[in-house]
This record gives sequence, structure tokens and C-alpha cells, in this order.
Amino acid sequence: MPYTPPGAPYHLLDEIDSPGDLRALAAAELPALAAEVRRFLVNTVSQTGGHLAAGLGVVELSVALHYVFNTPEDRLVWDVGHQAYPHKILTGRRGRMHTLRQKDGLSGFLKRDESEYDAFGAGHSSTSISAALGMAVAAQAAGLQREHIAVIGDGALSAGMAFEALNHAGGLDLDLLVVLNDNDMSISRPVGAISNYLARVLSSGFYNRVREGGKHVLSGLPGMKDLVHRWEEHMKGMVMPGTLFEELGFNYIGPIDGHDVPLLVSTLRNMKAMRGPRLLHVVTQKGRGYAPAEGDPCVYHGVTPFNPSTGQMAKKASGKSFTQVFADWICAAAEHDPDLMAVTPAMCEGSGLVEFARRFPQRYFDVGIAEQHAVTFAAGMACEGLKPVVAIYSTFLQRAYDQLLHDVALQNLDVTFAVDRAGQVGADGATHAGSFDLSYARCIPNMAILAPADEAECRAMLQTAYAHKGPALVRYPRGAGVGSEVGEGLETLPWGRAALVRQGGEVAFLVFGTLLESARLVAERLGATVVNMRFVKPLDEQMVLQLAGSHRLLVTLEENVVQGGAGSAVNELLNAAGVAAHVLNLGLPDAFIEQATQAEQLEMAGLSGEQIEARVRAALAGLERDSRAVHA
Repeated sequence: MPYTPPGAPYHLLDEIDSPGDLRALAAAELPALAAEVRRFLVNTVSQTGGHLAAGLGVVELSVALHYVFNTPEDRLVWDVGHQAYPHKILTGRRGRMHTLRQKDGLSGFLKRDESEYDAFGAGHSSTSISAALGMAVAAQAAGLQREHIAVIGDGALSAGMAFEALNHAGGLDLDLLVVLNDNDMSISRPVGAISNYLARVLSSGFYNRVREGGKHVLSGLPGMKDLVHRWEEHMKGMVMPGTLFEELGFNYIGPIDGHDVPLLVSTLRNMKAMRGPRLLHVVTQKGRGYAPAEGDPCVYHGVTPFNPSTGQMAKKASGKSFTQVFADWICAAAEHDPDLMAVTPAMCEGSGLVEFARRFPQRYFDVGIAEQHAVTFAAGMACEGLKPVVAIYSTFLQRAYDQLLHDVALQNLDVTFAVDRAGQVGADGATHAGSFDLSYARCIPNMAILAPADEAECRAMLQTAYAHKGPALVRYPRGAGVGSEVGEGLETLPWGRAALVRQGGEVAFLVFGTLLESARLVAERLGATVVNMRFVKPLDEQMVLQLAGSHRLLVTLEENVVQGGAGSAVNELLNAAGVAAHVLNLGLPDAFIEQATQAEQLEMAGLSGEQIEARVRAALAGLERDSRAVHA
């Protein structure tokens, strides 16, 4: 049904405050409800921004799932959360959708403490099957009879974790329904009348009674049971794409039209009556029902506020982002070095590799949502003399930690990591924040870590890390920095050397990354020294020891958790050198910081300019009190 502009009433949706209200509707009313949910979704996200196209594709599926299953008693587990906005609308949060992805508002992802209908929190992909299977085990242990449904996109099946869960689930006699939302036609033929007819037949009670009854009758005949089983699988494999799932132990149904509400409801009801592992394959259209999103679902995957009538988005802030700096650098570097290869785990657009992929298609590798494979794949390239650059978000590199350590660093392989979204990321919140990369990477031998202060330095550091013979990681934040002018060259920085920015008195700021400008402004008011440390590892030990000998208080500043971060590296150096210096470590707290603007998140972390100044003044006052107490 086509999109209706704002202003039209929501006759059905206004009466839906919970899935219980939804289940009170007649089945014939569900398509009209789905149309209202889709219109409400577009109108809401046009004001807040957020993930749009994925949710538009699962409106009918969301309605059907809550209509057929007794949520929240039946556990409905959504993968990632990009597709869960319709689920939020139908589960009592419609009145708060205007707060989506804002401070103290609704999360853009699933959160257990936000709603009892969010059975499992999800920000990273490919976790739904594992979580739902764990819940099914818990239900069996408690003697409970309930359904467990995992909704996973076809892209998320590129992650090994999803296949690990499928492999495990197929060997257990547990009630688990996996709904495969195939929105890219990546593993199926076009859906038509024959496919829908087969789905109806294969999910019907008659078919399954015959199937199970035949197995029982023929089990006593020597050789016949295996023969009939092979014939059945052969016939299904000829007409359906589910042989893989059947071999894993799932009763596979589909593919069916994911926008046909009556078909979804009837098929889900039939599958609800089955027992054991089941997989329903639905084909949907990303961006369904909203023409701009249908025309370019990639652009409308994640959107800024836009005009719902035209689809025109608000203009983004001017200035070159760090991601664009990386995009420009890698293309320039590839022109000079034919051995440069780009690897990314399904983040071509987000990581800035669109132009590289266009210009150097034979040297570009999107491996899907498979972070572990991406890192080891790059390690294999490096073994043979190529120069891979892995473009990845900080939060996603966490998923490949063992590969980072064992497959790259242990072998001291020449892999460069361009780590985007380091630090706070704004509206995506805690699930996507790059709060930990300095801590988890700094302890790994052979790993070099660089943290640029601005856009120009980012380009130079990328080239510096790339020129380094060994594993090196450059971490940079989301969005733009101070707006420094970025050149077009491929110059490098002195390896492991910090840079003095401002000479001052009793306080010295040791800054790792983009909080440099905040430190400089505070330092002008305090008359303090400011040093751009540039390298977290190797640390400029000479600079640190020199500052410790000439300043009363050292202040380390980083947009990473304090525990194990860059400030900890300074503490360790001073302790090993036997230097009794006063150090104030400022960074992210030992807490997950929820969605807000990046500026608000820094304030929540105590890292706004005013807060940094207040904390330094408090530390100086404490030192003064201690000094007076000693002399007294």
C-alpha cells in the first residue's frame, strides 16, 4: 500500500497500546493496520532520524508475529535492532517514538530494561538465534511450554555465529522458530504463486501428519525409511532453497511473500503448531511502501531528519568528516601502491570505501558481517606480501579480538586497521560506542596505536601506520573535527614522537586524540602546557618523563575508558621509572553511556571543557591541601 502523507488519522493504530490489543482485531483488519504503522514510522523517523528502510520492510511481519504469538510470554528475539521500530510501535512505545535515539529517550536498538517485549538486547548482528536457543533451553529446564522466535536478516547469516547457532539448534529437540528475513533476494528465487502454494502445503497440518505418520509406518520396513527420507529431501531440494537448513536439522518452509499479511498469519499459525527447530524464509523489500526508500534503500537505511512528503533529508554539517579523510587517503595510497588491498565487514558506505570500490574493484573485499574472517583474511594477504587495510568500526573490531591477537599480532603481520567511530558516537548509543579499543589493543604485543587530534593529522597517521612494517591501528571518531585543512600528500609523522602544542606552568595536559582542542582552551585559562601525544603505543617516553620532572600535575586526556587506556600507559611508565608524579587520568567512566548527542555524551562522561577545567582545579586544590598538611 503506498505511503500516505502526514495528517491522515490512525483509525486502528490509535487503539493499539499492546500486542493484546492487536490480537483483538479481526484478521481482515491487519493489512490496514500495517499501512498505518508504516505511515507512522515514516512520519516519526522523519523528525528524529534513525534507521528507516529495514523497519519499513518488516511492518507486515511485525504485525503478523505479534498477532500469532503470545508475546511477551512467547519470546520474540529481533536481530540487530535496525528492523525493530515497528515492533516498538506495537508494544506500547508509540507515544515515545518522538524521543527515539535522543538523550533519556527510546533507544534505536532493543533494550531489556526498556520493555518486557524486548526479550534480548541487540546492537550487533547475528546474535538472535543463539539467544533464542538459550531461552528455549531455559524453558525446557523449567518445564514451560512457550515459543521462541528469532528474526534474522539474510545479511546477518554471513556471520559465523549465526551458523554456529543453527548447527547447535538443529541437534537439539527444542521449540525454536527462526524467521529468515531475506530482503535482498540473496539466497532465493523470486517469490511467486508456486512458492507460496508450496509453503502453504509444507506448513499445513495435513502435510506434517502424513510426513510424520509415514516415517512411523515405514520405520519397521528394512531400508525403506532411509529411501523415503532421501526421496523427500531430493524432491524438496529440487524446488526449494532450503536444503541447507534441512540438513542442519530444521524443518524449512518458504520462501513466502513477507508483505502478504494473510499468508504470513496462516503460515505462522501452522508453524506454531509444529515442534522442534523450524525455519520460515520470508522475502521482503527493504524500504517497502515509501518510494524514496524503495528507490535507494542503502541511503535510507540510516537517515537524518527529512521531509516525509518528498524524502529530502536535512543537510549534514559542513566540513570533511574523519571517514571522508580516510576515504580520500586510501584512494590516494592505492594509486601509489598496487599491493594495497581494502577489507571491510559489510561497512562499505559507513567506513568510506564506496569510491575505492568503484575505482579499484579487484582490490576491494567486502566479506559480509564476518569480522573474525575479515581480520584473518587480511592476515593471509599479509603473509603473501600484500598490504591489507581493514576498515572497521571500533565496536565491531571487538568481535574479532582473538584474530587481532593470534592471527595478526602474534605473527607480527603487516596489517593496517582504520578504526572508525572511536569514542562516543551519539544517537547509536552504548552498543556502537568505541569506548574500549585503546584498552583492548594496547595490551597486545607488536600492536602500534595512533590517535589523531584532527583531520589533517588523521591522514598523516593513516600513511604513517601503513608505512610501518607490522600491525598498526589508527582510531578516529565519528563526524568532523575542528575543520583542519587536509592536504593531498602521503607524508608520514616521526614514529613514536609527541608534539608540544603549548608551553605552560605547573599543569601539563597529555592528550591522546581529538580532545586536544578542548585541552588547549582549558590550558589557556590555566596557563598549562599541552602536548599532543599522537601515539598511544609506542609511547613517547622521553616526553612523558620530561613533563613529569617539570610540572606539578600531569593530566592525561582520552576518549576511551580510563581502565587500561592511554592514561594507564603513562602511569605504568612512571611507575616503572620510579618517578613519583601526580597524575590525573581523565577519560570515559566505568559505565555504558546511552544515546544522546556526542556533546551530551561527553558531558555525561565529565569531559566537557568546563568539566575538565573544574576537575583539574579540584586536583590542584587537593595537592595544595596536602602540601599545607605536610608543612603543618
